[in-house]
Amino acid sequence: MTLPPLADMIDQAHGRIPADVVLRGGRVLDLVTGEFLEGDVAICGSMIVGTCEAYEGREVIDVSGRILVPGFIDTHLHIESSLVTPFEFERCVAPRGITTAICDPHEIANVAGIEGIRYFLEASARMLMDLRVQLSSCVPSTEMETAGARLEAEDLLPFRDHPAVIGLAEFMNYPGVIHKDAGAMAKLEAWRSRHIDGHAPLVSGLDLNAYLSAGIRTEHEATSAREALEKLRKGMRILIREGSVSKDLEALHSLITERNSPYIAFCTDDRNPLDIAEHGHLDHMIRTAIGRGAEPLAVYRAASLSAAEAFGLKDRGQIAPGRRADIVVLDDLADCRAQMVFCGGMRLTEEAFARRETVPPVARGSVKPPKIDAGSFRTGGNRVETPVIGILPGKIITQHLSADIPPVDGDKRPDASRDLVKIAVIERHGKNGNVATGFVKGFGLKDGAIASTVCHDHHNIAVVGMDYGDMALAANRLKELEGGFVVVRGGEVLAELALPVAGLMSLEPFEAVKTSLEKLRAAARTLGVTLEEPFLQLAFLALPVIPHLKITDRGMVDVDRFELIS
Repeated sequence: MTLPPLADMIDQAHGRIPADVVLRGGRVLDLVTGEFLEGDVAICGSMIVGTCEAYEGREVIDVSGRILVPGFIDTHLHIESSLVTPFEFERCVAPRGITTAICDPHEIANVAGIEGIRYFLEASARMLMDLRVQLSSCVPSTEMETAGARLEAEDLLPFRDHPAVIGLAEFMNYPGVIHKDAGAMAKLEAWRSRHIDGHAPLVSGLDLNAYLSAGIRTEHEATSAREALEKLRKGMRILIREGSVSKDLEALHSLITERNSPYIAFCTDDRNPLDIAEHGHLDHMIRTAIGRGAEPLAVYRAASLSAAEAFGLKDRGQIAPGRRADIVVLDDLADCRAQMVFCGGMRLTEEAFARRETVPPVARGSVKPPKIDAGSFRTGGNRVETPVIGILPGKIITQHLSADIPPVDGDKRPDASRDLVKIAVIERHGKNGNVATGFVKGFGLKDGAIASTVCHDHHNIAVVGMDYGDMALAANRLKELEGGFVVVRGGEVLAELALPVAGLMSLEPFEAVKTSLEKLRAAARTLGVTLEEPFLQLAFLALPVIPHLKITDRGMVDVDRFELIS
């Protein structure tokens, strides 16, 4: 964003010369007092210069009868999980009122390292919305997985003062913080005076005190009011999350009060274009929270002003002189349907999006797994008692279950009658060719296989299935696609989506990705899948920093003990 000349701002603010743009006839929701303010809103370039007065403008836009609120801020997300490039992401969500997004590019960083982070930084300079970047703190997230890259403190330091960088992204290795791991300590020391985002699911008591003492101030992993309250009481700002899999708003909406809202913000973390099209983005969170009884002032404050304060973005979050002209025009606060959106003073239109310069994609050809056949999915061992990952729909936390699965001819087989589905993670970065297998309960799968290269955070291939041949076909097809999602049954590919940018993002418009996701979801249901979002649910089964039982290419992981199960 280019700031207008200061002299012009003062002259337009005082009414000596016409403002560049005047929004006339609306009412401004003041997020400090809760009042509705009458009067024009005057904009000079990218900045608001006047409110509560009458102005003349070079361009006057009639917003009579409408309500003006500050642009919404998504405080933590991975754009890669939207399955489209940053440019398509903003075209998808900015018209819904999201004018600032604070992203952690650790998905692409786990595949391509610094090249992936640089891609997002270069994209941020060309986007209409303000994309801020947190530098990925945990690549890989643990030592219990094989990622495509490794980033240490010295790798990140050259980007610390980049204008798009706020600080250090979600610090997932919470045991490393609590027990003073050398690599974790080096990063914490390097960012000691900067913003450090947190990631500490179910951490409490003395462990939480130690984690917060490292300077970590924000976090999005609270999944219950009790957990969130302890973190609020200990000085942590809570980012309430509503993603495609992790849906925490229902459990936490009671905390969104006028008293608490200065210390609460919203985020989506991981949300795909199908969910955005069907339900919305932060606008969906606002509608839902108000519908559940939260105070509108508290909700809109959390969506912008509180978010800006939490991350040190002092130039936004209010419609007031001297603030960024990030403005959403609504007909109704409870309904929250954007009629117009201004981002840095620019009205967002398809023509404005079309004028942007873009950045060439990176990390092509990154899916390099070993050759897979049906025999790759056999699970050996003589112990009948077998650990089983238990899915909790709408959560990325899983259960650590156990089932008796006797081996037959040296292999523990899936069992549809008990919803015991075979799961495998295949190393795809060309490092070691690891293949680990296990069992998962909760998919409802009766036949076929589903596979994905969106597999947090290492982004190896994750595949679940009842038929080993279908599982092999799905995994091998992903290599041909350069990554993506595949649904297979009876030796036939039923649906697929290619994600050739690091095996994470499509080169297609978000509308085309939405259509492909609809076909994939429908195909998954023909296999018996009962989950609303099976692909991202699958992706999180491989994330070994979220309790309680997970799987990586190195094997099953007891997250509570933070160790591989032998």
